[in-house]
Amino acid sequence: MDKKDKPHYLGHRERLRKRFERARSKGLNDYELLEILLTYSISRRDVKPIAKDLIKRFDSFSGVFDATLEELKSVRGLGPTSAVLIQVVKEILGVYLGEKMKKRDLLSSPQAAVDFARVKLAGLSHEAFMVIYLTAKNEAIDSEIIHEGTVDRAVVYPRRIIESALNHHAAGLLLAHNHPSGYPQASDEDKRITHAIAEAARTVDIRVIDHIIVGKNGYFSFVEKHLLSSV
Repeated sequence: MDKKDKPHYLGHRERLRKRFERARSKGLNDYELLEILLTYSISRRDVKPIAKDLIKRFDSFSGVFDATLEELKSVRGLGPTSAVLIQVVKEILGVYLGEKMKKRDLLSSPQAAVDFARVKLAGLSHEAFMVIYLTAKNEAIDSEIIHEGTVDRAVVYPRRIIESALNHHAAGLLLAHNHPSGYPQASDEDKRITHAIAEAARTVDIRVIDHIIVGKNGYFSFVEKHLLSSV
């Protein structure tokens, strides 16, 4: 191919990758990071407009990764391969953060659990309740979304959680759920279910070390708000 016939975006892609190699994400805009990702699934097209359109359509960089597969597939110019790639990246991040939780005391280092819960739950359009099963040292054994509900409610049964905790040989539990509204404040119902689970857990010598509520606008921790001992 003659140099003058070479698509302009090829040089742009190379410059972006070189900038990333030198300084990682420092100095790169969000849409430019998304551009780099899309170059691995879209080979013969300028992906800058697609990256910008994605962030505009889903309101933010994180919104792109919170979008459903069907929503991503509907974006003009993206295609099913790129839609799957975006979701795979988020799943990889969830696995990465899940492993980072292990061998870490989640009572003294709660941010690891917060980060994991936000990736797994904060972008969902419906309410979901997750349990992280812990060792006696408050280290993660496993995690499980125990129930998924409607846009604003998940019905949680304490007995089912305790049965699952015993099956995991857990000594402790860290509870987490999302508020699809984006505002993670504890409701009276949140306090009630936390109390019910904590009481049920005590009968089999299992501790509830925290209940974290996540949303797109942050998180709420029962421990940080000194609510766990009073529920």
